[in-house]
Amino acid sequence: MKKQGINGYLLAGLLLTAFTAGLILLGLFWTPYDPQAMAVGPKFDPPSLAHLMGTDKFGRDIFSRVLQGAGSTAAIAVCTVAIGAVCGVAVGALTGYFGGVVDDALMRLNDALTAFPSILLALVVISLLGPGKKYNVIIALGLVFIPSFARVTRSAFAGLRDVNYVKSARLMGASNGRILLVHILPNTMQVLLPALTIGFNNAVLAEASMSFLGVGVTPPDASLGYMLSEAQSMFVAAPWYALATGGVIVLMVFGVGLIGEGLQRRDKGVA
Repeated sequence: MKKQGINGYLLAGLLLTAFTAGLILLGLFWTPYDPQAMAVGPKFDPPSLAHLMGTDKFGRDIFSRVLQGAGSTAAIAVCTVAIGAVCGVAVGALTGYFGGVVDDALMRLNDALTAFPSILLALVVISLLGPGKKYNVIIALGLVFIPSFARVTRSAFAGLRDVNYVKSARLMGASNGRILLVHILPNTMQVLLPALTIGFNNAVLAEASMSFLGVGVTPPDASLGYMLSEAQSMFVAAPWYALATGGVIVLMVFGVGLIGEGLQRRDKGVA
């Protein structure tokens, strides 16, 4: 049997994600300066030992703001994926396993929702709930992420509902709930885990886009998207603001994306 080599994509993704996660955890417990405090340094001060990522037009420390904003964006993305995954997997599992009229009705509704861009649907929900609050952004994005997880899960469960070990479980008297949770769900992880990484990246970009447009997270709450919008007006005087904020978004998305690619390659037996 040929020994599989080191999965470079997975290793690189874990390292990058560990680095960004370390920054996020650091921001939860400590920042060099108060992220909202003004005049902690000279205005438009370039990166230095005192201010690692420089300061903005209000003299605020950009590094402190990036630490806080990264934590906010990551938390929103994780909560969004949690809502979308839990609800989507439940819907997809039931429709894929049982089929029938309910399956047809829910999947037609699912297809109708996925025909629209997720950002557009989220903007509609935000307009109903009200912009500017983290929990409203989480609810809006979580709802629009349900169809994508439901579609992936339905396909996986539909493909496994008639395999031999599931038929054997039925013959032995196992309940439908036990079959779904114990016999089928663990065998769908090779499909669901990459879907979770893709969902996280989409959630990060969606939250950043909405906050950039001013309908997501707004001050005093922090967000990388809103900070990138601020940096746009200062790009000539303080390009390091946009580079630092955008760089953290890229690292966050790229690291998790590499993990997803690594998981897919591992399942295919490719290093």
